[in-house]
Amino acid sequence: MGRRLVPLTLDNLQDLPERCRACVFWELDPVSGEAAVKAGKPELEKEAWISAVLLEWGSCGRVVYVDDVPAGFVLYAPPAYVPRSTAFPTSPVSPDAVQLITGLIVPGYQGQGLGRVMVQTVAKDVLRRGFKAIEAFGDARAEAFGCVLPADHLLAVGFKTVRPHPRYPRLRLELRTTLSWKEDVEMALDRLLGAVQKEPALRPL
Repeated sequence: MGRRLVPLTLDNLQDLPERCRACVFWELDPVSGEAAVKAGKPELEKEAWISAVLLEWGSCGRVVYVDDVPAGFVLYAPPAYVPRSTAFPTSPVSPDAVQLITGLIVPGYQGQGLGRVMVQTVAKDVLRRGFKAIEAFGDARAEAFGCVLPADHLLAVGFKTVRPHPRYPRLRLELRTTLSWKEDVEMALDRLLGAVQKEPALRPL
């Protein structure tokens, strides 16, 4: 089984699940997001956002392929590039952290270690850029496959609440540069993305 993990760009944006490709929940503020949906052009806004982040900050996502079939993705960026984050009652994200925006392993590809591979790459990227943590807004009443990651899942895999809220707590995962950190983070975010697996850990890319 061939696995390939590449940065998210405008060229492979179409490989995201259709509903994610047309979703601008995080990329626009609430008013602009609603306007884009009403105008019938959320895909164009998504492309514009990714283009801007790529030009100003660099890679903001990863797409994983299995035998050239898209099997999952993860999206992340500093909070300054995530307008919707300011609308949350527990904002802002800490300045030393990158926001884990959203991520998904396509059903049928879960349990194969794909989340682990993605997380290893993302964590290395975040550390290389000088950030100390990953933060995320959780949804205490989340449904499966929502735009906001379930708070219970975040807590269960090692995130700690840094600002509590009955619906949208903000959570944080420290990026400790130790072997124990490496194992903890890989397992934590692997599980969060729905890719729990029991096979031996893959070597970092």
